[in-house]
Amino acid sequence: MPPAPLCPCSSGLRYRACCGRYHRGEAEAPDAEALMRSRYSAFALKEVDYLWRTLHPAHPDRARPPEDFVREVRARASSLKYPRLHVLDRHLVDPGGTAVVLFYARIFQSGQDRSFVERSEFQHDGTGWRYLRGRNFDPKALPSPAESLTLATFPALGGESEA
Repeated sequence: MPPAPLCPCSSGLRYRACCGRYHRGEAEAPDAEALMRSRYSAFALKEVDYLWRTLHPAHPDRARPPEDFVREVRARASSLKYPRLHVLDRHLVDPGGTAVVLFYARIFQSGQDRSFVERSEFQHDGTGWRYLRGRNFDPKALPSPAESLTLATFPALGGESEA
């Protein structure tokens, strides 16, 4: 029997024991970093219902019909490959209840590099951590290698876009 596949979130763990349990609804991600990793894995594996479920109620996509969100994300994700996730930095909870994770998502579409660096914000909704918003950059536009960024250096950069 072949070994179980590794989790797309780059944790080094097997999918079933890592993000799979969150995708299957067996547990909630225990912190914002685990949620961010599980969302990356959900994009990679086209678990779009999980992506909808883990959006914070204040996220703009929550104003849309769920079926529109699911259909659009599934169509977009079908042409993408997700080979690697790099967690660069994290601040797990501030006094306002917001947790922040900075990551570098390696993504390719038909051989074209679509990778990005994102500073994501998460809040707990009483049930679990939820994705609130993010600012992202094309790593090619950064003044230094993406892998060297921290939360302290990321906000100082201009030209961000909302995710």
